[in-house]
Amino acid sequence: MLYCADLPADPAIRRILLIKWSAMGDVIIATALFEDIARAFPDREIHLDTQPGWQTLFGSDPRFQHILAVDWRDRRQRLRQMATWLRQVRAGNYDLVIDLQCNDRSRLLLSLLWLSGQRIRYRLGNRRQIPYNIAPGELPKPSHTLLRSRAALQAGGIPATTPRPVLHIPERNRTRADDFIKYHGLSFSSYAVFLPGCNASGHLKRWGADRYAALANRLHREGLERIVLIGGPDEVDECQRIAQQCGAWLVNLCGQTEILDIPPLCDPARFIVANDTGTAHLAAAATTPMTVLCGPTDPRRVKPLGDNVTALQADLPCINCYRKTCSHHSCMAMLTPPLVLQHLRKTAWKQA
Repeated sequence: MLYCADLPADPAIRRILLIKWSAMGDVIIATALFEDIARAFPDREIHLDTQPGWQTLFGSDPRFQHILAVDWRDRRQRLRQMATWLRQVRAGNYDLVIDLQCNDRSRLLLSLLWLSGQRIRYRLGNRRQIPYNIAPGELPKPSHTLLRSRAALQAGGIPATTPRPVLHIPERNRTRADDFIKYHGLSFSSYAVFLPGCNASGHLKRWGADRYAALANRLHREGLERIVLIGGPDEVDECQRIAQQCGAWLVNLCGQTEILDIPPLCDPARFIVANDTGTAHLAAAATTPMTVLCGPTDPRRVKPLGDNVTALQADLPCINCYRKTCSHHSCMAMLTPPLVLQHLRKTAWKQA
């Protein structure tokens, strides 16, 4: 079995499939890998296999000539989903499949393709096992998903160097972001963006409305003109609680933005403060300094990609527990607003 190759040098590779189905954060991180792959294969046809919920992210992306999107969420339809996926991938006649998902399902599906007679010449993954014939050696644990995927690309001779997420923002979303900025009087570097939520099932990852409000008020007293809150449907109540404790200088955009409005809204900001949430990965496509507050999740695994991103975490024996319930939530309680403010002064904010 072949484990290393110089794939970009092979002119027989004309059509490539990338597989990435994960949650939004992992998909956004993978956009840096998408950029590496697109640069390595500038004249080849590249298709992306992702989840329907992420099609919006790539509908205007020139790196991809086609998007496959089988919805895997309904377990009752699993056989039908698998049949649909196999039919679509067979029709693609791919010369190279790059599996950036590398879980039991993607390995099973690629193995079924092979057993059914679909001979995809190169099958790249991050593990040395069937069905992959290109893969790296063992990596230390825990390893960030990006490190595993970069090692896989390098085993295929694909340079993996893009330092942060790369999203292609449609002009429509840039215009929407400009309209928000003008309407609310947000001048360059005069405001911060807070991403205070996360999905409801992961509520322990939230720093808390009271703490965000205390930090916002302190920053405003020190000269920061505005704080902008951004979030989705699960986070409306959290953002309202923050807004109720602040003045008219706080701009609550929770529930008003489209997903691709967020990077251009973050670009002119002074800095970003965020929980471990998919939206933070999206905001990391901007070069704006970001602080991510981690408690029950491991920053080595969940921190957004980019040298502009730092993680702050309490020093406790129980950090990185990944629990869904907790009687004390000390990991977040110990990250007091003064402590976060001190970190921001070192990385992104100078007192006026």
